[in-house]
Amino acid sequence: MKILVTGGAGFIGSHIVDEYIENNHEVVVIDNMFHGKECNVNKKAKLIEIDIRDKDLWRVFEEEKFDVVCHQAAQISVPTSIEDPIEDAEINILGTISLLECCRKYDVKKVIYPASAAIFGEPKYLPIDENHPLNMQCGYGVTKHTVEHYLDVYNRLYGLNYTVFRYANVYGPRQDSNGEGGVVAVFSEKFLSGQSPIIFGDGEQTRDFVYVKDVAKANLLALEALDNGIYNVATNIEISVNKLIDVFNKLTGLELKAEYREKRFGDINNSYMSYEKIKNSSSWRPKYTLEDGLKETLDFYKNLQKND
Repeated sequence: MKILVTGGAGFIGSHIVDEYIENNHEVVVIDNMFHGKECNVNKKAKLIEIDIRDKDLWRVFEEEKFDVVCHQAAQISVPTSIEDPIEDAEINILGTISLLECCRKYDVKKVIYPASAAIFGEPKYLPIDENHPLNMQCGYGVTKHTVEHYLDVYNRLYGLNYTVFRYANVYGPRQDSNGEGGVVAVFSEKFLSGQSPIIFGDGEQTRDFVYVKDVAKANLLALEALDNGIYNVATNIEISVNKLIDVFNKLTGLELKAEYREKRFGDINNSYMSYEKIKNSSSWRPKYTLEDGLKETLDFYKNLQKND
């Protein structure tokens, strides 16, 4: 199968590329390299530096003739979506529509798309399932959910199949600790440098941490399954930030104490997600425990420090 992965030089996208290639698929990556890194991209993939909003995007489709598009490229910064909602919408909505038009014109069979838990806001009940009420708190969540509707429309009007994944808090190797880097990436660098991790709030806020390689497996499965549905990709396990610190201390053999600061405006208190729907519809299960995933992640950052 020939697959296009947009944003394939980024954190999650590059792991999906690895998974596809490991399973003998031909992969082309497009990335504007704004956040992506060439070193993340599997050497067996073809990398094309282009933005999904580029008017020449159709040429890539005409030349490569893809079977499936895995669309990971996005504007992912919540502050940017608040400060510059036009840019946010241009990338996440208009850029995606341009991509869908290329899919329609060049007979792509399916689009795999990651939405976001940001569409739920502060949960009404836990664990969050796919039917949970939506309560977007920022433009980013609105753009991600808007694309879910477009995918449904393209399926009904043009027969373009899709799978939407709503990821929990994805962590793992290659995640950027700068800007809005995930808490695991930030804590990994803090622990490896012996610095106290900073927690905003009392640390009792909870999240659902799903390892990036489990996420990649879901994207592999979606190549030939889970058509025209929305699925949570999560662990159904609620982990407090304080508990996360405990696991880091255990794995590193340290006894670092967190530095507590005032809770940030807009931060959600508690969130974890059910994966019952995807479990009942496929063979997907999260394979990595938090300790296993954190160990691999710490090893990655240790090697980064050695090579710096």
